[in-house]
Amino acid sequence: MRDMKEYLKQIDEVIEKGPYKDDWSSLSAHPLPKWFQNAKFGIFIHWGVYSVPAFGSEWYSRNMYIQGSPEFEHHVKTYGPHKDFGYKDFIPMFKAEKFNAEEWAKLFEEAGAKYVVPVAEHHDGFQMYKSELSHWNAAEMGPKRDTLGELCEAFHEHGLVNGASSHRAEHWFFMGHGKEFDSDIKEPMQRGDFYWPAMSEADHHDIFSEPAPTEEYLQDWLTRTCEIIDAYHPKLLYFDWWIQHQSFRPYLKKLAAYYYNRAEEWGEEVLINYKHDAFMFGTAVVDIERGQFADVKPYYWQTDTAVALNSWCYTENNNYRPASDIICDLVDIVSKNGNLLLNIGPRADGTIPAEDAAILREIGAWLKVNGEAIYGTHVWRKYGEGPTQVVEGQFSDGIKKEFTSDDIRYTMKGDSIYAIAMRCAQDGSYTFPSLGKQDASHKPNFAGIIDCVSVLGFDSACEWTRDESGLHVKVEGVATDKPVVFQVELV
Repeated sequence: MRDMKEYLKQIDEVIEKGPYKDDWSSLSAHPLPKWFQNAKFGIFIHWGVYSVPAFGSEWYSRNMYIQGSPEFEHHVKTYGPHKDFGYKDFIPMFKAEKFNAEEWAKLFEEAGAKYVVPVAEHHDGFQMYKSELSHWNAAEMGPKRDTLGELCEAFHEHGLVNGASSHRAEHWFFMGHGKEFDSDIKEPMQRGDFYWPAMSEADHHDIFSEPAPTEEYLQDWLTRTCEIIDAYHPKLLYFDWWIQHQSFRPYLKKLAAYYYNRAEEWGEEVLINYKHDAFMFGTAVVDIERGQFADVKPYYWQTDTAVALNSWCYTENNNYRPASDIICDLVDIVSKNGNLLLNIGPRADGTIPAEDAAILREIGAWLKVNGEAIYGTHVWRKYGEGPTQVVEGQFSDGIKKEFTSDDIRYTMKGDSIYAIAMRCAQDGSYTFPSLGKQDASHKPNFAGIIDCVSVLGFDSACEWTRDESGLHVKVEGVATDKPVVFQVELV
């Protein structure tokens, strides 16, 4: 096993020699990668030991130890008392016998994704990669394969940018309920144990509450994250919540400085995704969990959501979203200066459920035709218009948006404005108010001089006129349940 003190010394040496120091002022100079701004669409993967019970959600490892919860009752009924069969006993059942990284990469490429972010370690503390800091990892237990390493290699072969996600921070309290009754989570524990430290989560929702993570735990978090960086060179490092706890602040600065300096050594463009106010604004890219913004932002951002509304991982009763709704979200997010990171949940055997795959392929088919209105685009002077209001904030993806053909989103690239109707008009008539002529008050609209208008993916000719009320387009033979993209070419 690797000596943590020596690793911490290496981290300090890299920061001392590199251009980025562990302070917000220095980190704010780190540029946003062009590849990320051009990519627009990525895949998130929640896959791990929690995929074995496939019940409730990826929080099974916590909830199964909460007496009276559905997960607790299910666990006792299905597997027996917790003292005899605990969460650790799922690890030998997590065999991933049908896992094929090449097949996954092909599917993600077919889906039109440009980057992929597998969860390297979830709250449960099981590492999905080969580790020199803990034996509780997929290379030594369960699948006995370096699953993250195999995926990174396959992504590279298919031109997909590889990322990685760490949810380790929450492990501080995630297994704590197991100490409240006779279970397999018992003291004494020490660093390196699977369940360690299993602290009480009584006040964890107050991010400034005590007891705060110890220095030993924070150093363990830092070295585990740096190990992912060094071994797999992720171009995107994603963090879940709870790193915003004030005790993490100096370690977040150190982590970012180490990551950015290592990327400089390797000649790579990288970024960090974070939630809430974990990082100082401008030093990393903000992420909105299961939600989005109601208006365009002057800074770049990302939404992470999932194909299923009820869970990030595979469960036997996932409530799937229609692909058409997810495509509308993608269009809306891109028009507002953001990216969409869409999660899927493979089964424990390593197969991707047919429902997940079908949604990805449906998105990919739309992007194959309409991708030029998404990839490499930038915001226009106005993100869109229409009657349907998008609810702003996290955990709002369950609110169905009843878009109409009057709901329009705009993107721009080169000499073209892409006017995207969020729903198909039954009569084939569309109006784009922001693309009209200068109005009677001579107020400029900056839409430019239009040369021609066409609809992507259909051979139908567009008849169009333009007046002060907007650009009016009439097109026959266009029928779809997904957004319709009009390319407006300017002189």
